[in-house]
Amino acid sequence: MPPRVLASATVPRQRGGGVRPAREAVPGRWWTGPWATALGPALLASGLGLWGVTRQGSMWRDESVTYQVAHRSVRQIGRMLAHVDAVHGVYYLLMHALFQMWDGGLTVLRLPSVVATAAAAALVALTGRRLAGHRAGLASGVVFALAPLVQMYAQEGRSYASVGALVALATYLLVRALDGGGRWSWAGYAAAAAAAAWLHEFALLALVAHGITVLSAGVPRAVRRAWCVAVGAAVLAVAPLAVFSTGQSDQVSWIAGPDVAQWAGIAGVTALGVGCAYGVARAAGADAAGAGPVSPARLGLPLLIAPTALLLAAAAYRPMYVDRYVLYSYVGLALVVGRALDLLLAYRPARDTPRARRWSRLGVRAGVALAVLALLPVSLEMRTPDSRKDDVAAVAYTVRRMTAHGEADGMLFMPARRREWRLSYPGAYRGLRDLALRRGPVRSRTLEGVELPAPVIRQRVLGARRIVALTDPGDQPLDMSRQEAVKREVLGRFFVQCARVPVQGAQVVLYARRGDCPARRPGPGPGRMAP
Repeated sequence: MPPRVLASATVPRQRGGGVRPAREAVPGRWWTGPWATALGPALLASGLGLWGVTRQGSMWRDESVTYQVAHRSVRQIGRMLAHVDAVHGVYYLLMHALFQMWDGGLTVLRLPSVVATAAAAALVALTGRRLAGHRAGLASGVVFALAPLVQMYAQEGRSYASVGALVALATYLLVRALDGGGRWSWAGYAAAAAAAAWLHEFALLALVAHGITVLSAGVPRAVRRAWCVAVGAAVLAVAPLAVFSTGQSDQVSWIAGPDVAQWAGIAGVTALGVGCAYGVARAAGADAAGAGPVSPARLGLPLLIAPTALLLAAAAYRPMYVDRYVLYSYVGLALVVGRALDLLLAYRPARDTPRARRWSRLGVRAGVALAVLALLPVSLEMRTPDSRKDDVAAVAYTVRRMTAHGEADGMLFMPARRREWRLSYPGAYRGLRDLALRRGPVRSRTLEGVELPAPVIRQRVLGARRIVALTDPGDQPLDMSRQEAVKREVLGRFFVQCARVPVQGAQVVLYARRGDCPARRPGPGPGRMAP
């Protein structure tokens, strides 16, 4: 059996007070056993995920894509994946199976992410426990569950929370394998990594981070060889999807790269992780960072930094970075911050420590508690419709309210990709003719359908009396395609605006021929349709 290469959970006590040894599980103490370590973070993540899971009945456009694709037949999904969105194909099929068993609307749409986040929190806790003891594991799991971005995607009808759970599983199995877990641990590691990448290919970047850990840990050559074999197996398993999806790379052409706020967020999270790792090393010496080659910092920092750095570096070819694509990097952050909290909370002043120092340590613990409380406003905001880019349910309600008495006979989506607003709430658009549509999403085997040529769109728009236009907010860049230019030109020359209702991330505008605006002009009002 390979030698143990993990860090000891015991930290030497410093003279004059300092960090006490981290307690390992003691037989008979169920509250320090592995299940106890994992259960607390899992329950916390479950509670946070279920709290306000319907988000006041709102749904944003990416979730709408999941909802409408998952409600197609397996054959229809397969035909669509041959043309678009193959990278999410496995997730769509899993959601289709779930909706077949229980078509429970928004709750069912988001429930897999809630469960996945709870599982990830438990796995982070178990990983931290294996590296640094029960208290460090518990703290790591809690940090992961409380992270704002983790909370956000725990209530998202997309695959990112599930990817994070599988990367957390792969990370835990890597630690087991490095600890002499044998070939079954390596096989499980390869399977978990491959499964994560089949849900989203960028999960493979986690293997780069794991490689940094393995290669820098000074483990035996046999262990490095076993890791290379496992990674090779995972990459080969995902290769067909990766090769096929390169033909659909235009799907990410919308990515513009991080803005100033996102750069600040990346820098802040990275600084937090690096600062905690440095603080651990300074607080209790090198042994606190890890008495063996693998420590929370050595495992966590590469996972926190490397995937994000690689996506940012890819901007030289094409912008690829979106924070949810590397949500699993918070597994690394939680391990590092959890270890730092473990040392802070483990500190006990010696009897000869001055009273002022006692109060300072009490202040540190109070600061940790205040930091947790400071997350409450963020947690509340994450559960409102305003936390997402748009609100498909509110758009549908506004359209229904604007056209309830036959005020319009046609509709336009500007740009065409906003047709996704309609697909999960078709009843709200009943009676309105889609003037630009050539073939619907199912027939065209696409996500939003295929539009007519610009001259035909022009003819159809000119033949309408009143039109509802669904557009992006005014501060968004215009789509310069020929079809979109024709829509804007004809509406601007031959129609007037009768009503404009702003909705979260959208505008619903009623156009009519000059002198033909309806007497009833609906204004803004709260409300959402049910899918």
